[in-house]
Formats: sequence, structure tokens, C-alpha cells
Amino acid sequence: MDILATLLGTGGLLWTLAFFILAIGIIVFVHEYGHYIVGRWSGIHAEVFSLGFGPVLFNRIDRRGTRWQIAAIPLGGYVKFKGDSDAASGKDAAAIAGLSANEKRHTMHGAPLWARSATVAAGPIFNFILALVVYWGLILWTGVATERPVIGTVATLPGAAQPLASGDQVLTLNGVETPDLESYLLAARDLPAAASVDYRILRDGTEQMVTAAHPMPPLVASVQLKSAAIAAGLEEGDVILAANGQPVTAFAELPPIVEGLAGAPVPLTIWRADGSETGKVFDITITPNRRDLPKAEGGFETRWLIGLTGGLLFEPELRRPGVFEALGLAAENAWFAGVMSLSGLWNVVTGTISSCNISGPIGMAQVMGQAATQGLEYYITMLAVMSLGIGLINLFPIPVLDGGHLVFHAYEAVFRRPPPDGALKVLMTMGLIIVLGFMAYALTNDVTCP
Repeated sequence: MDILATLLGTGGLLWTLAFFILAIGIIVFVHEYGHYIVGRWSGIHAEVFSLGFGPVLFNRIDRRGTRWQIAAIPLGGYVKFKGDSDAASGKDAAAIAGLSANEKRHTMHGAPLWARSATVAAGPIFNFILALVVYWGLILWTGVATERPVIGTVATLPGAAQPLASGDQVLTLNGVETPDLESYLLAARDLPAAASVDYRILRDGTEQMVTAAHPMPPLVASVQLKSAAIAAGLEEGDVILAANGQPVTAFAELPPIVEGLAGAPVPLTIWRADGSETGKVFDITITPNRRDLPKAEGGFETRWLIGLTGGLLFEPELRRPGVFEALGLAAENAWFAGVMSLSGLWNVVTGTISSCNISGPIGMAQVMGQAATQGLEYYITMLAVMSLGIGLINLFPIPVLDGGHLVFHAYEAVFRRPPPDGALKVLMTMGLIIVLGFMAYALTNDVTCP
């Protein structure tokens, strides 16, 4: 929790809108700047660079003759190149006909095919680059866990202080050898629920036995966005003492209890550190949501969830990765997020999962506002995910989207001529209807989906 959460707590809806507009503004600017700068490098003149649509609130013309403007509706943007009839890069045949050969070269429709294709593709590519840079920066900033199970920080739990300390290396868990962090996590996952576990640790070069809490206690590591838990006010660091009247000693005990109630309200007893010696204990009741979750082997499963992620008794010691190692990890994160986004959309289309997984501007604003309450790192991560999603959607082969223009360019490359102007107008109109219909459907989901 940080300054973003504080602002949201004091400003409510207005700050939610502000953080959403900020995220959309960054993503749209990067996307449109990709079109603009690659077009400029390719010799295509940009007449207008607009953040937003509708009435113009501010504008100025630079020394190259491009008008930079901010418009009233902040849900997109566009670059209008010379020779375009509109923001969707339709062809202004009458204007182009009166230009000289040299002037036509600087229009979107008179430039070489390679220049047009590069300019169109640059928007989504810049979105992917933004996501990659965000993941890369976060990894360099936060670090990565060491290969050995060495303790970094120990979680705060109710009761007596834990005997584990920063710098300890866990050698065994209940007698199971843990030579590296992966084996430690596997051993921790396989342990039965228990109030305490035996640890053999290496401290200052000396091995010793200690008894501490379960390595995966009922500790909240994060609260998922648009979940029952975040609506109920649960926070990172909360500890679940009981669920539906049953004591909980390990986080793994919670999901079966929630699932067994099949959507019925779940009474929880929560402990929260409040700066005092004992903390505070309170009861809440949460009604689970039916959610579609990605599976490790691919596809999705539908479960009853309250929206909590379990934490570890201790966070592993971190190290600073090299620049190229961090870049490789960032690429893996971006690839996974992209694959999950496309897989989710495909499963919605095929009816495997609920269509309520598609959100419109209201849902996106809610996600970004809630992400801000979880802290700057969470907010920036969601910005990267949203940038990836917008880049992928823009590559769909639908006229008016970048992917549709690339399909037209592929047609031109194969048949040595562009599609007929009449056909282009019809296809662009159809594409606009599809895009507007999809936006209306997503907005309807925002209003009607639970």
C-alpha cells in the first residue's frame, strides 16, 4: 500500500477515473507515437497526432507541420497522415489526385508498401515494447529470488514471534531435504496442514533445529482485482484464522472450504496487524464469485473464489539479476500474459468460459483503480497487461484496426495492386460496425455482469 492507495481512499471515484485515464493515456500515446515516429522515419507526413476523440481541448503545431492535440474523449487516439480522409486512415482520393509524384510519396497511400506496412505495424509493436520495458524495469527494481531457500523477510503472524531470521537457509522441512528454492516450495506444498513445522536451518555456519509456523500459512499475499475479497476490504498481510467456523492453519485449507459452500457466503475470522502487540481480530462474511482461471497445462477451469492469493512464511532472499537475464525473464512474463489474453478471448468465443470475462471501459477503469489501491508495482504491472491486450486486439484482421490494414497490404503484395477503393470503403464500414458492436457488448457486460 502506498500513496496511490491513499489517494484512492480519499478521492474514491474521481481518483479511479484519474488512474484509468492516466493508464489509457500512456498506452494510447505509446501506440500512436509508434505509428507517428516510424511514419516520419519512412517519409510519411503526419498532419494530426491526437490523444482522444471529439472536441479538441488543446493543440499546437510543431515545426514539421504536425498538429498535436488533446481531445475530450480519452478512450483512444489516432494519427492522421497526409492523404488520409479520416482517423481510420481511409483514402482521400480527391486530395491525393492533385498532388505531384514527390508529394504523393509523403502520403500514407502514396508511400512504398514497406513504409506503409512498417508504419501500421509500429503501433502494436510499441505497445509490446512498453509492456516488455515495464516488466524489465520491475524485475530490475524488485530483484529475483536466490537459488537457495535463504530467508529474506519473515511474515508477521499472530502469536509469538517466529524463530526464523533473515539470512537463515532452510535445509529441511519436517525431515525433507530442501537443497534449492524449488525443492523447498515443493516440500512446503506437500506438507499437511499443521500449526507448526520442524525446520533444520543453517545460521551463521551452524546447523540447528527450530519449530515455526507452516511455510504456507493462511496469509494473504495479494487481493485479486474485481473480487469479493477486495470489495470486502481484505488487505495484503491479513491472516485467516477460521473459515465457516473451521480453524485454518495453512492456506491450502481455505479453497476447499470455499468451493464446498458452492457459492454460499463464507464467514471468515481475520487477524490484522495494526501496530499493537496483539493486532486486531474481526469477522466478515464474503460471498464468492464464479471465476474462470487459467490452468498450468493450458485452458481454463471455473471455480468459486473469494479472490485471495496465499503467501509464504518468509519471502526468499533476493538478488539483483543482470540486465540480459532480467530482459529474458521480462520476455517470458510478457509472452505468458499475451498467451493468456488470447486464450481467454478464444475460450469466450467458443463458449468454454463466461463472456463476462470481457470488460469494457467501466470494467477497465475499475481494474486500474483497484490496482492502484494495491500499490505502484501492481498498478504498473496492470498497465503492462493492458498495453499487451490493446496491442494484440489492434492486430486482429478487422478493417479499421491495424491488423485489417496489414491484411490489405498483404493483398497488395500478392496481387501487385491495392484493393479497389469501393471494396475498401465497404470493408472499412463493416469493420467499424464490428468494432463498435464489440465495444457496445463489452460496455453491456460492465453493467450486467455480476
